[in-house]
Amino acid sequence: MAKFGCISRLRWFVVVGLSCLLLAGCGVNSGVGRSLRVATEPAFPPFEFQGQGGGLQGFSIDLMNAVASSANFKVNFQSLPFDGIIPALQAKTVDAAISSITITEERAKSVSFSRPYFKAGLAIAIRSDNQNITGFDSLQNKKIAVQIGTTGAAKAKSIPGVQIRSFDSAPIALQELLNGNVDAVINDAPVTLYAINTGNLKGIKVVQQLLTEEFYGIATAKNSPYLALINNGLNRVLENGTYSQIYQKWFKVEPPTSLPAKSPFENQTSADVSGIFTSIAVILQALPTLLQGALVTLQLTILSVVFGLIGGSLIGIVRLSKITPVRWLARAYVDFFRGTPLLVQIYMIYFGLPAIFQQLGFTFTFDRLLAGVIALSLNSAAYIAEVVRAGIQSIEPGQAEAAQSLGLSSVQTMSYVIFPQAFRRMIPPLGNEFISLLKDTSLVSVIGFEELVRKGQLIVADNYRAFEIYAGIAVVYLCLTLFSSQAFSRLEEWMNPIKRQSILKRDRNEGTRL
Repeated sequence: MAKFGCISRLRWFVVVGLSCLLLAGCGVNSGVGRSLRVATEPAFPPFEFQGQGGGLQGFSIDLMNAVASSANFKVNFQSLPFDGIIPALQAKTVDAAISSITITEERAKSVSFSRPYFKAGLAIAIRSDNQNITGFDSLQNKKIAVQIGTTGAAKAKSIPGVQIRSFDSAPIALQELLNGNVDAVINDAPVTLYAINTGNLKGIKVVQQLLTEEFYGIATAKNSPYLALINNGLNRVLENGTYSQIYQKWFKVEPPTSLPAKSPFENQTSADVSGIFTSIAVILQALPTLLQGALVTLQLTILSVVFGLIGGSLIGIVRLSKITPVRWLARAYVDFFRGTPLLVQIYMIYFGLPAIFQQLGFTFTFDRLLAGVIALSLNSAAYIAEVVRAGIQSIEPGQAEAAQSLGLSSVQTMSYVIFPQAFRRMIPPLGNEFISLLKDTSLVSVIGFEELVRKGQLIVADNYRAFEIYAGIAVVYLCLTLFSSQAFSRLEEWMNPIKRQSILKRDRNEGTRL
């Protein structure tokens, strides 16, 4: 019995010892085996961009992988637009973000930053043939392109009389400059210099660098358990020489001698954002700006529908032509504009056409309103053409035969007999097309047009209250679509002879009672 008692005690000591070692190992590095969702916007070379094979690469990507390796955790990169990164961190749909995010006091109130990993600054880029802009002081009353939500956008607001055009990414802002639609771009200096030095942007030069001294940091949600883990890995990378190797790989120079050991706004506390009354106050404060954007949205929609209805009606009639080449040409138009995304069409018209004309030696620029209306009208005409074609074909052939037997020509038959009847049947699908186009106007924001959605994005870039602002946008859109739906329902009733007689009779009876 004594022997078995000794064996039992020995087993107990072994189990306790192994358990202590396991707990100690977990305490040394709590990130072992963990996978962090890290947000980035892969449109900011040489920091974050997609390589030829489609994979992510860049200085920030290599650095994040090195930090993960040092701290023994895995990285799952997720691509997000830059202005959506901080809201994603606040919602905790991602665990961290490395996307050349400048550490600012305002951002530090919403998220927590690691120690700085890169020293940068802003630069002014202009066209090579521009001799009028020599520095920051000469940007007054100029047109300037910026990336939405960046420190460059904030810096541009301090220039008197400036006209700011906000774009979703830095390459698009630089393309706007290349096309001659703006006078300058305020953007991070390393990115602009990289684009010029690699030959991707010809005809652009930098006139002033490092307008400000800025530091990039890895962002996490407030009180995130991963911040200490990331800082631990970043410290090791900076100390063991890995950081220097990555820096020389992408910038061909030695890194700065030292970086701050902690975020300059480490102790910033978040504002009190809880409570239904606070959310309502945020929406009410943003409502006047959103309504301004709604007016622009309605302007775009009405103009595009009018031109789209004219073009679509003509194309729909041509689709029924007996001339085969003409009919095929109309079919090709419809297939192209229905088969390609509207967003691509907007890019092709606003950015592509001016670039092609400039390559041919012509100076050509597009007004944003004109480009937006053209893109939306061409796209809408393709859908309306099919509605018109189906509406005309829904009318019984006997109607046309009867009209022609009375001596009406083909044009007169279409104008006075077929089309009026077909139009009444077209009203429901035309109403659907109007509402769809109303919502599709949000895509015009990619060319810097400040309609409803872009107004909301600009507000979110300042206050980081994504839920409240986008909820306000949704309510405004809902009101617009409900009003449009009711208007088309009334038009449909008015176009129906039977219902119209009933409504007129009802109105006369009510008038008699009065």
